[in-house]
Amino acid sequence: MYSLLFRTVLRRIDPERAHHLAVGVIRAIAALRLTAVVRLATRPDRSLAVNTLGLHFESPFGMAAGFDKDARSIRGLWALGFGHVEIGTVTAIAQDGNPKPRLFRLVDDRAVINRMGFNNGGAAAAAVRVARERRRRHRPIVGANIGKSRVVSVDEAVDDYRLSARVLAPVADYVAVNVSSPNTPGLRGLQDEALLRPLLTAVLDEAGSTPVLVKIAPDLDDTAIDSVCALALELGLAGIIATNTTIGRDGLDTPPDVVDAAGVGGLSGAPLAERSLEVLRRVRSRVPAEFCVISVGGIETAADAQQRLDAGATLVQGYTAFLYRGPGWARQITRRLAGLRKETARA
Repeated sequence: MYSLLFRTVLRRIDPERAHHLAVGVIRAIAALRLTAVVRLATRPDRSLAVNTLGLHFESPFGMAAGFDKDARSIRGLWALGFGHVEIGTVTAIAQDGNPKPRLFRLVDDRAVINRMGFNNGGAAAAAVRVARERRRRHRPIVGANIGKSRVVSVDEAVDDYRLSARVLAPVADYVAVNVSSPNTPGLRGLQDEALLRPLLTAVLDEAGSTPVLVKIAPDLDDTAIDSVCALALELGLAGIIATNTTIGRDGLDTPPDVVDAAGVGGLSGAPLAERSLEVLRRVRSRVPAEFCVISVGGIETAADAQQRLDAGATLVQGYTAFLYRGPGWARQITRRLAGLRKETARA
């Protein structure tokens, strides 16, 4: 049903407008007090539960950062079957993001190019909504993904991240430090150890007992990946999220003129799957088994998710495939994951 709706209607609507329409429907689930009813059909099987970061996750599958930038859809996404929701990317200073259009579908590749630019209402406003969600007895795990405010220079980035961590760490279940989006000038340079060390140290100082993870780009080479892993272990981070979007455009089925017309930005979706898996394997080989590694990038099916788990991911996240699969996507993933585990147990 959703596939037909997408082909005939949704793909003809501007991608960002379609996103806002979807968010409105998802928020309505909570507003109309339908969460408990919807959850009857989407609650993950108990066999999928994961304990990591000192937290209990109902399943390993969560919504990646980018969908719910302002922490307005947490309850609705949980109702749809996501085991955790990573809100953001949130910045200390509210900002509009990059000029529109800034979101483009590559339908032939089941992919998206975005240059949103961290459009959000600011860390303080998001913290109020996350705190409200945290007071609920039944809720998903909520991570807060933080990034650099556009108006802040790279030299002042440490204090900028520190401010976001100060207001969000007390209310979030974990904090994810985003230094890997290609859509904020100078941000990816923060992955260099000389810049990353003081930044992560500052966030850790503010976070206290709240777990801190760092999100890395798929475009890092092996040496840089190894460096981030070593630094994360040295500083006592709780985990690494691999990976963000890519600036690469290789191997796409979408006509080059369509890709060129979309312009700069981060590519996500199916074309990222192979590289994201490679980075996951590299990271896992460099960190202890108990160290949390969240794999994201190109996950569309339960088989994709299971492949990441088999490769050493502690948790997995998705976003882009949600645009192509629709509101039943998380339920499809978790139901099939549970089925795969039962098949393995019988074998």
